Amino acid sequence: MIAYHFPPLAGSSGIQRTLRFARYLPEFGWQPLVLTTTANAYVQTSNDQLKDIPQNCVLARAPAFDAARSLSIRGRYLAVTSRPDRWLSWWPGAVLYGMRLISRYKPDVIWSTYPIATAHLIAHTLHRLSGISWVADFRDPMAQDGDPSDPRLWRSFKRVEHKVFSCAAKCTFTTPGAVRFYAQQYPDYHGQLVCIENGYDEEAFTGLESSSLPLNVGKLTILHSGIVYPKERDPSYLFQAIAKLRDLGKIDASRFQIRFRAPVHESLIQVLVEKYQLQSLVEILPPLPYREALAEMSRADALLIMQAAICNYQIPAKLYEYFRCNRPIIALAEPEGDTAQTLIKAGIRSIARLNQPSDIVDLLERFMCADVEGMTPVPGAVETTSRRERTREFAQLLDSI
Repeated sequence: MIAYHFPPLAGSSGIQRTLRFARYLPEFGWQPLVLTTTANAYVQTSNDQLKDIPQNCVLARAPAFDAARSLSIRGRYLAVTSRPDRWLSWWPGAVLYGMRLISRYKPDVIWSTYPIATAHLIAHTLHRLSGISWVADFRDPMAQDGDPSDPRLWRSFKRVEHKVFSCAAKCTFTTPGAVRFYAQQYPDYHGQLVCIENGYDEEAFTGLESSSLPLNVGKLTILHSGIVYPKERDPSYLFQAIAKLRDLGKIDASRFQIRFRAPVHESLIQVLVEKYQLQSLVEILPPLPYREALAEMSRADALLIMQAAICNYQIPAKLYEYFRCNRPIIALAEPEGDTAQTLIKAGIRSIARLNQPSDIVDLLERFMCADVEGMTPVPGAVETTSRRERTREFAQLLDSI
């Protein structure tokens, strides 16, 4: 299992897919061997999830360097060291470590997960050297129309895709829309595309229900937990809506707050806060250890999910954890996108478009009036989205190969 996102990396929900697959695969007859990076490759680290790595998991860490941090001079670095991504230096050592694992353990399948694209390059090389079947996992689509905007990076992604679709036995995706997108791009490969969605891990929620106090007693608090991307999760129109409700006297700092936990792009939020004079209504806070972040979600009055139209083939991994928290969800997404469709399947039908402030105003007004009908998952919609059930699907795919 070749994955860049793995403990002790902090601040990325992408960790959970590989970590939980590795945890539950032995229940279904598969022994994981994980090939990841050394900790210096990560911008932020935390030891809180190291204990979640299964004891029976064989783990190898190949050296990798972030070109922007470790291979730059005065903030500048060679572009060739960052295509298809800034961790291209991971490739040679990982191939060496991977061949050692193959020689010792004789694995039946190679699996790699994107992002990071270099993981697929490593898997492609190991597949070519060993002849072992390869499954390529896409947590996000790679080369889309106009994305990435840098044409050289886009071509680099496209070259990686061609390697995948010329060699991989199967490709897995986290959303139905991504499967449809790639079926159109590579019609000859249609039968090899499989959707295995993300999910939540039940064990991670053990004991969290014992603390049911709200985050702010007497003040309704909406929480966005995780990264706020400038384009993909642009909060500009949300802030317009909040400012309008404030001007109308329908919300104020004594009874309303919106909290951004570990948004990464704090400067973007701060600029918008100042633009709309929302200092008393918006809170920006640093990262928490994983289980503490889940506990915070479980205590919020509502959870905020944002997804722009350019991400209609993607579903934020934290959405499934939001479902498990069983709190009202303020959903800002395009109705035809995979995020909205997943919300609708879970019984959440009160959805506003991310770029329509008037719709957001209506949704927030309903929430402030305690009208949360259509904002909370219906009973029975959550259990089928557990990581254990997703791993069962994954193991059946491995069995078929």
